[in-house]
Amino acid sequence: MTQQVLHPMVKFQRQVHSLVKSNIIKPTDSLWKIALLYGDDWPYWKQQLQEFDFSMQDPVSELLVVEGWDED
Repeated sequence: MTQQVLHPMVKFQRQVHSLVKSNIIKPTDSLWKIALLYGDDWPYWKQQLQEFDFSMQDPVSELLVVEGWDED
């Protein structure tokens, strides 16, 4: 049995989805609001988001609809 290694953004996306389901953030909130929740880890995630052409003004919903995190 082979184990598939998930892209770090998949885990991040799941965590953000959980925040939305818990009503901590809204799908219409800008991505920068996540920075308040991630504290010292935010610079890493911000860089990851920017590498996938996200802007901090993009709505959280844009992150949640991504189906694949291929780095082509």
